Amino acid sequence: MEQTHFDLVIIGGGPAGYGAALYGASAGLDIALVEKDKVGGTCLHRGCIPAKELLETAAIVRTVAHAGDFGVKVQPLGLEWSTTLERKQSVIDKLAGGVTGLLKNRKVTILDGTATLGPDRTVSVVGGPDGSESATLTADAVVLAPGSVPRVIPGFEPGGPVVTSDEFFHIPGVPERAVVIGGGAIGCEFASTLADLGASVTILEALPKILPGCDDDVTRVVLQTFKKKGIDVRTGVAVTGHSPGAGGGTSVSFGEGETLETDLVVVSVGRAPYTEGLLAEGTGVKITDRGFIDVDQLYRTGEPSVWAIGDVIATPQLAHVGFAEAICVVTDILGETPVPVDNSRVPWAIYCQPEVAFAGLSETAAKEAGYDVVTSKHRFGGNSRAVILGQPDGLVKVIAEKRPDGSAGQILGVHMVGPWVTEQLSGGYLAVNWEATVDEVAAFIQPHPSLTELFGESVLALTGRSLHG
Repeated sequence: MEQTHFDLVIIGGGPAGYGAALYGASAGLDIALVEKDKVGGTCLHRGCIPAKELLETAAIVRTVAHAGDFGVKVQPLGLEWSTTLERKQSVIDKLAGGVTGLLKNRKVTILDGTATLGPDRTVSVVGGPDGSESATLTADAVVLAPGSVPRVIPGFEPGGPVVTSDEFFHIPGVPERAVVIGGGAIGCEFASTLADLGASVTILEALPKILPGCDDDVTRVVLQTFKKKGIDVRTGVAVTGHSPGAGGGTSVSFGEGETLETDLVVVSVGRAPYTEGLLAEGTGVKITDRGFIDVDQLYRTGEPSVWAIGDVIATPQLAHVGFAEAICVVTDILGETPVPVDNSRVPWAIYCQPEVAFAGLSETAAKEAGYDVVTSKHRFGGNSRAVILGQPDGLVKVIAEKRPDGSAGQILGVHMVGPWVTEQLSGGYLAVNWEATVDEVAAFIQPHPSLTELFGESVLALTGRSLHG
């Protein structure tokens, strides 16, 4: 390549990295993006997108299985796993092509290789099939967005019946029995998918509850639904090892000497920041004891004009948070007024069945923060659209600050569990982040019949008056 100096060089082509490239290029910056694997990163190739594609397959299976309830006869019900995997890959390829096309249309220079940041914003790139191709870039600004990798439990390294999220999307078929280690968002999505596709699933979680951070009322609904699916949830237990058997499965040891025979072990215990080979000697970029790049509230590192965003910093490891951080950084680079992300108010979406979505504080977290609160809960069992869909399980819970006169004031948190709540959160997210009061939001009309009516009803009830609730 002839050009070696750019306005901005970005290391990493996941959502945070390519988000910064697209946003910066739309503002007129001359940008180079270095990615050693595939543009789109974990989210697109080994995370969010394939996970939701398989969850949609599971949703289709559930729909067909209950078609008779609507008078539709579908027999027999079967799953052709090879077609499922082909469709998953076609979705990934289409979206990856779209991202690459956007980058090229905005004149972003894409380099295939491994990048290392040196002093004075010098970026060394090594690539090519045999690692012999190299380039040295300089830039007015550098953004580090190398992403993350699955955390691995000692003794449960990937191989044989043990997989992480990287390998899960290529398993040869749906196992008869599966153990999911970790009851966080990703673990619950994997467990839900496997159970709906016919596997017998056990979740092993070391913490006292699954879905830490979720409101207790929401978690309770998930546990009730998981029980209906036959998912066995064991909390407060740690795994100690596994013993592969002759038939391809393994015996997982956990808790106080308990064992569980299984055909597949899915390790889902979070993701670790990926910084291997990222930094050369002589930069001011610091790595914390937890392995994250140390940044200030505007994502600036200790090296002048070098920022870090995405999974490599200690913020919520969510693609949309990476996009927001990218916008903040590019705004800062342009000398405008950057607005950092308020991590306590970001939207969370968990796509297991039932779906979970929330923004803001849970009831417990609000009380721990010193708020006197008032809450409102309404269940989907009384929502006409949910009943029509045949998906009445779930609820909407709104947490508001309690005023001195006892009335509900500012909305502190909105928590949802049930049908399509990941598509319903926007109203609650806006209410929390605009620091809206109950009275302000209650004045807005929700369409009927709709699932979003339940959010409106929940807020309206906090005014002291209500319709159906």
